[in-house]
Amino acid sequence: MIGHKFMFATGIENSYPTIQLPDGTTKRIDQMEKCGHYQKWELDFNLTRDMGIEFLRYGPAYYKTHIAPGKYDWSFVDETFAKLRELGITPIVDLCHFGVPDWLGNFQNPDFPEYFAEYAKCFAQRFPYLQFYTPINEIFITAMFSAQYGWWNECLTSDGAFVTALKHLCKANVLAMHEILKVQPDATFIQSESSEYFHPQRPEVQQLANFLNQKRFLSLDLTYGYPIRVMMYEYLLENGMTREEYHWFAQNQVKARCIMGNDYYATNEHLVLPNGTTRAAGDIFGYYVITHQYYSRYKIPIMHTETNMRGPGAEEWLWRQWANLHRLKQDGVPIIGFTWYSLTHQMDWDTALREDNNRIHEVGLFDLDRNMLPVGKAYKRIIQQWGDVLASESYGLLFR
Repeated sequence: MIGHKFMFATGIENSYPTIQLPDGTTKRIDQMEKCGHYQKWELDFNLTRDMGIEFLRYGPAYYKTHIAPGKYDWSFVDETFAKLRELGITPIVDLCHFGVPDWLGNFQNPDFPEYFAEYAKCFAQRFPYLQFYTPINEIFITAMFSAQYGWWNECLTSDGAFVTALKHLCKANVLAMHEILKVQPDATFIQSESSEYFHPQRPEVQQLANFLNQKRFLSLDLTYGYPIRVMMYEYLLENGMTREEYHWFAQNQVKARCIMGNDYYATNEHLVLPNGTTRAAGDIFGYYVITHQYYSRYKIPIMHTETNMRGPGAEEWLWRQWANLHRLKQDGVPIIGFTWYSLTHQMDWDTALREDNNRIHEVGLFDLDRNMLPVGKAYKRIIQQWGDVLASESYGLLFR
């Protein structure tokens, strides 16, 4: 275990889903390419260090690295991870972020879990000193956007497609953890997952809201082998999961090595409308209430693994998130880290990467010319002021 530091972190945005363009062709939306990281990676790492940030959510583009079954291109990975080690920055290794290599197709592919586990094992063997991993980022969002909303990758819109993507993603996640632990027995897994809540606008949609508020837990329920309600069990079985597949998760979970990463944005709370659709509700409950719901369910240590806000409201949003986290910690929730995501502005997230518009999404600590923004200065102050105060309270909470 690394010291007793509170884990102040940021991330390099490395989403790379494929989308279908209006002309029917397919294009991969690689955020590290769009945001200039492939050209400016050394500068990005130096900026991270200069912020006083010692933990970085970071990983290679899976589609560029796992080039065929049993074949890998480690050239960029070797260079970047050697530099992180030199700078004393600890990666939280992000192995799959919203997309797969072309040769694997998409998340409907039943072979994906085994191939991904193979990749995770080979990565761990190449970098056996690394401890922190997020094998698959935001499983719930990945499955929803790819197989329920029809936005990314397979671009499907059914419950059956969603359940198929979900079970493959969760199995890949669990298998990867097992393979990494064979190489690095001290590995710690930080499941970065979107923290959701659904508010009924009127009484007649209360039942639907209840269903959605159980559905939001499914990715973590399966990953952690948590016993789900009959309503959700029937939903999974009705949409293609077998009883054997469901019970496999309870028999193979490694919850004891996990930290629950809770991501929270203003778009994470939803209003359920009378016609059965949903829309963003804004931060009605906020990070404190919703994260407490997740903690009450799973009872494992927590890290705030993503948040941001566009434009002039970013500083206020940072302080609100920090205040929520600090109150949770004071109230006895074992929360060990905080993340502003990401280091730089992003591209095209105003449409959730559904459109290739090359529009800047202004949510970074730095702009795309790598100039520090007011929210970056505010985050640096938080790190300087609170780092030593919170340090002794963090790792002692883990794995007693």
